[in-house]
Amino acid sequence: MKRVYYVTSHIDSADQIASDMHNEGITDWNFHVVSKDQDGLHSHHINSAHYWQQFDLVHTALRGTLIGAAAGLLLGFTVNVAAGFGWLSVPLLVLIGALFGGWLGAFLGLYHENYKISRFHDDIEAGKYLIMVDVHKDKEAQIRAVMERHHPEAALSGEDSTLINPFKGHMGKATE
Repeated sequence: MKRVYYVTSHIDSADQIASDMHNEGITDWNFHVVSKDQDGLHSHHINSAHYWQQFDLVHTALRGTLIGAAAGLLLGFTVNVAAGFGWLSVPLLVLIGALFGGWLGAFLGLYHENYKISRFHDDIEAGKYLIMVDVHKDKEAQIRAVMERHHPEAALSGEDSTLINPFKGHMGKATE
């Protein structure tokens, strides 16, 4: 799936966009808004972005898992060669390293904004509404046409995949 980003300045615009997206068959599962105005989103019944979309939780957990597994593999081979433990220690240490790295990465990710939305940090801090619409390729042109025709106030601000790549991006700015 593809994620298309729009930025708008007004809650009423975000509300109307949400309504239009629902009319086009986009469910709340594929439509999210990031804003400092959580009360406004709630009172307008607009689907707010989830924690894993706002914070770098999943991205850093994946990175931590890979780094932990690599460290566990290195430690496993070192322990096996130096101490003569059986080969069973290698996969066990890889597993322990992956679990610990994933846990630590997820914990650290709670303190950073999602790497995919960090480029919109200044807009969000300025009180604007970041609208994220997840669409299949065959519906993308239809959604863009609706947005251009009915919502010229919402600027098309980018597009990306909905998949999380642990090798792409960087840690975002720490949240306060």
